[in-house]
Amino acid sequence: MKNTLLVICLSFVLLPNLYAQEQESKVQWLTFEEAVEKSKTEKRKIFIDVYTDWCGWCKVMDKNTFNNEHIASILNEKFYPVKLDAEQRGDITFRGTTYKWIEGGKNGYHQLAAALLQSKLSFPTVVFLDEDFNMIQPLPGYQKPEQFHPIITYIGEEHFKNLKWAEYQKTYVSPF
Repeated sequence: MKNTLLVICLSFVLLPNLYAQEQESKVQWLTFEEAVEKSKTEKRKIFIDVYTDWCGWCKVMDKNTFNNEHIASILNEKFYPVKLDAEQRGDITFRGTTYKWIEGGKNGYHQLAAALLQSKLSFPTVVFLDEDFNMIQPLPGYQKPEQFHPIITYIGEEHFKNLKWAEYQKTYVSPF
């Protein structure tokens, strides 16, 4: 009986800590609107994962790249990370413009996704915006964690402002 009580008590103490650690290693995804709202009180760059439900490489990137603790940590600390379904049907109003879902082809597309991807609808594509929502860089294609880490540190730590990519790569130290 004492052992059962001890296990129950320890569960109440340990499980919340384990859950908190698990949450810290996952990307805390926001909607586009939530990221814009949060940036009104604390300026950060915006990271947008533009995906579709049918995209196999998008799912692989979710599983392998975004679930990586090093990647998740940087995305949560340096950016407002956003998931944007390129085929969502809901309107998004941004800077006085309402972006809508456009019917066409097999599935249609969302105008905001097309604008962010510069009309090159390729998935997955991630987009980096600065604190004022100006485009830093779209990056199409699947990225492995070890490929992606130097990119998000280059942008997240603002090395892109004063170092060319080739120079940064010479100083980059991988956690992998």
